Amino acid sequence: MDKKYQIFVSSTYVDLIEERQQVMRTILEMGHIPVGMEQFSAADKEQWKIIQRQIDQSDYYVVLIAHRYGSTTPGIQ
Repeated sequence: MDKKYQIFVSSTYVDLIEERQQVMRTILEMGHIPVGMEQFSAADKEQWKIIQRQIDQSDYYVVLIAHRYGSTTPGIQ
């Protein structure tokens, strides 16, 4: 494989820990680079800008959806 893709994985966290781990493991096994929110602190606007930059630089964006979704952080959209 010549190209490694950066793949951003997004979901709610606590309810999908096992699923996220499996997706991250699968991405690694495929020889690509997984990136997720757990690798960053999203506590302030500056950190959120860094996360957005990582999303923009990713080749793919994977969203895991279950029975919970959204953000509880005021002012972040």
